Amino acid sequence: MNILLLGNGGREHALAWKMAQSPKCTQLFIAPGNAGTSSCGTNIAINPTDFKNIRDFVLKNDIQMVIVGPEAPLVEGIYDYFKNDEQLNSINVVGPSTEGAKLEGSKAYAKKFMADRNIPTAGYQEFTIDNLSEGLDYIKSQTPPIVLKADGLAAGKGVLICQSIEEAQSEFKKMLEGKFGNAGSRVVIEEFLDGIEFSVFVITDGKAYKILPIAKDYKRIGEGDSGLNTGGMGAVSPVPFVDQAIMEKVETRIIKPTIAEIQKRNIEYKGFIFLGLIMVNNDPFVIEYNCRMGDPETEVVIPRLQNDLVEIFQALDNDSLQNINIKIDERAATTIMLVSGGYPEAYEKGKVIRGVSAIEDSIVFHAGTKAEGDQIITNGGRVIAVTSYGQNFREALKTSNKNAQLIDFEGKYYRTDIGFDL
Repeated sequence: MNILLLGNGGREHALAWKMAQSPKCTQLFIAPGNAGTSSCGTNIAINPTDFKNIRDFVLKNDIQMVIVGPEAPLVEGIYDYFKNDEQLNSINVVGPSTEGAKLEGSKAYAKKFMADRNIPTAGYQEFTIDNLSEGLDYIKSQTPPIVLKADGLAAGKGVLICQSIEEAQSEFKKMLEGKFGNAGSRVVIEEFLDGIEFSVFVITDGKAYKILPIAKDYKRIGEGDSGLNTGGMGAVSPVPFVDQAIMEKVETRIIKPTIAEIQKRNIEYKGFIFLGLIMVNNDPFVIEYNCRMGDPETEVVIPRLQNDLVEIFQALDNDSLQNINIKIDERAATTIMLVSGGYPEAYEKGKVIRGVSAIEDSIVFHAGTKAEGDQIITNGGRVIAVTSYGQNFREALKTSNKNAQLIDFEGKYYRTDIGFDL
């Protein structure tokens, strides 16, 4: 079958790499893709939120399956766009409906969703500019640190952890005054949970679900988890401290109630649910829902998945997911993200990347790259993910670190301490 994958990051390269291995995949197109995805299929210059151009391409190229990588097209309603168009509605779109995507697109919606099922999460209140003074009073009644979350999508930057009442009040006002644009027109004020984080990935057809490999990512730019938040500097899978007892709690207290609430609300949901979790005194709490796979976690989760990914996506469409037996590689996988100098703040693009072809014992997933003539150049903040297998995460990290040194571009930076806290 002909398949269209939307997106251009490391997550999309990992998904493309996996789908290209499927005998069910005749032709794979990636919109817009990057220098790495072109080795798995054909890149096409279409923006993932340009629904009209996507529609035209799908009809012209007999596309039977559309995989939505990033969150923006899902939140903007691409699933519903296809299902409400009689020429498109038979096409298998992997991703939730607009209502399902609110789990990521609105922090306030997600909090109410969890409250309705008693899913463990931090205590919270939500405010808009209309009740600014109530919000300031609420902050005054809290014990720092205080978490502020822009309600809408803010490219991973809309969460602030404030160390004092004064800082929280100041940032709260800035958010409501437009610091994050429309995303911050509603702000969720949340209690701070202290613990260790990890990510659980579920694929569901809205009724049945399957749990994919567990991962842990590292968001901060600096060694020892210091400095500014990024889109993710590396990841490991599996996570040593997540044992069977913890996963039973996750499944019983979080996954099953989440699926039950999706059913109760009659939400069309055929895709991924990414649970950002935190362990507090040996109990899992939900920090956030995402309605797609994470990045860079996809770069360690997908290489450990031994199933045919296209077959899993087909099962979502024909309601046979319950018959799929998920097979996971026993080896550990780790990824290290090479980023542009200056990231996550201002950085330059267009730097020539060398050394990728010399890598033999890791998988190189491109993120912010593009081909220019016979050269590959940087085209984003997060540039390349170096993924390796090992008998344990330390062995895998050794290989990823070795190969991270071999790839070179001006201003290259990466963390050498991924997995330091395990």
